Amino acid sequence: MPLHQDAVVVDCHNDLILLVDHFDQRNQPGHFKDFWLPELRAGGVDVQILPICLEPAFQSEGGLRRTLLLVERIHRLATEHSDDVAVCLTGAEIDTAVAAGKIALVIALEGAHGIGQDVALVRTLHRVGVRVISMAHFGRTFLADGSGLDTTSRSRLTPEGIEALREMEELGIVFDISHLGLGGVDDVLELATRPFLATHSACLGITDSHRNLGDDHIRRIAQLGGVIGVAGAIPFFIDAQHPTADRVVDHIERIVEVAGIDHVGLGPDFVDDYYQQVYGGWILPPGFAATTAHAEIARPSDLPKITEALVRRGFAEPDIRKILGENVLRVLREVMVPDHA
Repeated sequence: MPLHQDAVVVDCHNDLILLVDHFDQRNQPGHFKDFWLPELRAGGVDVQILPICLEPAFQSEGGLRRTLLLVERIHRLATEHSDDVAVCLTGAEIDTAVAAGKIALVIALEGAHGIGQDVALVRTLHRVGVRVISMAHFGRTFLADGSGLDTTSRSRLTPEGIEALREMEELGIVFDISHLGLGGVDDVLELATRPFLATHSACLGITDSHRNLGDDHIRRIAQLGGVIGVAGAIPFFIDAQHPTADRVVDHIERIVEVAGIDHVGLGPDFVDDYYQQVYGGWILPPGFAATTAHAEIARPSDLPKITEALVRRGFAEPDIRKILGENVLRVLREVMVPDHA
């Protein structure tokens, strides 16, 4: 679709580095070039936020080592494929990369196991290029509890978590609220002074999942200038039995109704290929349906289907461009300021 290819498309969440590492360890270093780069180009992706998610075996004792090894691998990808991708540290660098026809890579942490309780490491990770951080995954870190503990703990940010949030804001690291437990979400909404992202979430008002956001939280995120990236590739978040592109647009429409057109983006969470390749299927944490239908938005090359669905729903072209990338770009430009570390 011409509109999709012409727009700046920002994907807030693709776990591709885990699959790249999986194939690296099997002496197949060409996986990114052979699989992911064509997928990203076919999907029109201009900006890719690349999260580092630590497998349970590395939580938390091996967390920092594993984090740094994957950060290094992302930097090597940028060197190996310098004609196609570039690691970007500021909003201006993102704009330069996109203008040159490259895919701008933004390094992120999905869960802060590598930081432990040493908040000083936030600054260290900033120095090596991390620009987006979520404090927890499904479980607990020294900074916060993940959403998987909502029914048992409902805890707030720890004192170290509050200090880490302040450090991120000072350094120009974008806070990611996806996966954070309800108490932590409330804390961030009370303490934050800069816009932030929910990189890969959806609407609790449509799909009942602890990973989704209620209307009040969506509204308050928007009041701070933030953006919610809709996790269109995860059936459990969108609709376990009907995870279609049109159902993804239902979540987009809900966010627009609650918070306005300036506060929704795309955070598909492309992780299915990793689970299928490494484990032969999904390994689900508690609270998720055992069986689901296959997501229509399963890989980056499927992203134009969302644009087609938005057009069918009657969204105006300027609004579609906001959803596809301009809204998230606004946050990245505002928060990812030049390095003052």
